Amino acid sequence: MTERVSEMKMCSVRWAFRCASWTPSRAEWLFAARCIQKEEKERIGQFVFAKDAKSAMVGRLLIRKFVCEKMGMPWSEIRLERSHRGKPYLAAPSKNSSDSGAAWSFNISHQGDYAVLAANQGFQVGVDIMKNTLPGSNSVPEFFRIMTRQFTAHEWSVIQSSGSEYQQLAAFYRHWALKESFIKAIGTGLNFDLQRVEFHLTSEPLTSGQVLHQTKMHLDDEEEDWIFEESLLDPDHHVAVALGPADKPGVTTNSSLTSPPPPTSFTLLSFSDLIASASPLSEEDPAYWVSFKTKDEAPQRQRETRTFRQPPA
Repeated sequence: MTERVSEMKMCSVRWAFRCASWTPSRAEWLFAARCIQKEEKERIGQFVFAKDAKSAMVGRLLIRKFVCEKMGMPWSEIRLERSHRGKPYLAAPSKNSSDSGAAWSFNISHQGDYAVLAANQGFQVGVDIMKNTLPGSNSVPEFFRIMTRQFTAHEWSVIQSSGSEYQQLAAFYRHWALKESFIKAIGTGLNFDLQRVEFHLTSEPLTSGQVLHQTKMHLDDEEEDWIFEESLLDPDHHVAVALGPADKPGVTTNSSLTSPPPPTSFTLLSFSDLIASASPLSEEDPAYWVSFKTKDEAPQRQRETRTFRQPPA
């Protein structure tokens, strides 16, 4: 039994990288740029702010690290493309397979201070990370009013009865991450009506160092057999991972997950970890560093955005 659990854990990947604390040196930024595809490098170079460029760069490196180390494809042979909705995918999947032969699914997300990657064999995967902040200068009630249509009456009841403004925002972003993880797993994009899905949270509190997986999802008023892993990277960052049946390309209807994987915690990577398997695909481009150094870290309004923190007990 122990061997079976260990094998299942090997079929799950949860990686996180704290982009906010990464101040790349010239050597790091130029090496990273050499290790991604030309069109990726050009797209990242077009970002106005360093924060966005760093997050996008890390996202590409996370995917390539995963494909190289877990799917067994040499770094130089990895070819990533984007769907018409902008979702990255592997253009030529590796022929190497695990003992189970199940296909891998992966997804990335970056928001707030982190970029994350989640991957599993034998499941559809979606991941979303949200930072507990109040955008702009809106009050919490005004912010909730603007977002009214994104949640059901049940979800709003849970959010608005959570306690302090901090706790209400935490509940809001927890629900938002859950919804986005599902949408990203099924790949429907912006056309999906978020009120079709309703989440019923476990009564167990979400705390750092723990992965919850008891939350249930209702789709069109019917409970679905999807699995949702929830965790905190730190007190301000919620992460949700959606795991659905691999044989269903779209929205499921009471499909059964007969062998759900054990919940997996996120591993925080260093830059050295991120490029451990990387190999350059192009020559060094000194002008790329010069361009990066001219970028402001983030828009002024983001630098001034208020972060809500748990009041001391």
